[in-house]
Amino acid sequence: MLRLKFSNFEIECGTDEAGRGCLAGPVTAAAIILPETFELSLLNDSKQLSEKTREKLKPIIEEKAISFSVTHLEPLIIDEINILNASIKAMQESILKLDPIPNYIIVDGNSPLTPKGGIKNKGGKVLTDSEIELLLSIPNTSIIKGDSKYMSIAAASVLAKTYRDEYMNKIHEEFPIYNWKKNKGYPTIEHREAIRKYGVTKYHRMSFRLLPEQLKLDL
Repeated sequence: MLRLKFSNFEIECGTDEAGRGCLAGPVTAAAIILPETFELSLLNDSKQLSEKTREKLKPIIEEKAISFSVTHLEPLIIDEINILNASIKAMQESILKLDPIPNYIIVDGNSPLTPKGGIKNKGGKVLTDSEIELLLSIPNTSIIKGDSKYMSIAAASVLAKTYRDEYMNKIHEEFPIYNWKKNKGYPTIEHREAIRKYGVTKYHRMSFRLLPEQLKLDL
């Protein structure tokens, strides 16, 4: 059973991302603050839910949330700062768009929201000094498999996944040969065969291994 909160702080937010392992499309993060009275029986890690269930939960989560936000970071940014940094940056940007700003943050995974080396302020929105200071001032905890343990992270995972799927469905219309409407940019055999046959698009992540080593891509 999912727990509502991790900390004793009044305003706690959960954050998660979707699309980290894809060959094309953005990495998408969501952050959300839920009320103390929040209940949603079907809620779980988005990867454990069907597409139909995620789409059913999305408007309910949005209606019940105190605040939520979603951020897409494009492939050019992913290629510039790498996928891990882009995932963290997308979560940071999402948190800064919340109202109210949380006083505690729980993050899915094992990567810290504010790395010891400091916040990498490149790619995406350029953060102001006050925004960086604010992020550094908020205590946070990274929780492995947090999306299967805490409601706010699970809700963020659902929002990140559904908003990213909508994005991929939209760009599918521009490049239907890659069938992003079905594979959402993940490295399926079909997707990689389309890359081999037709080449790459502006939505592909050039820093990723787009094809297995035995296949050659002429650029």
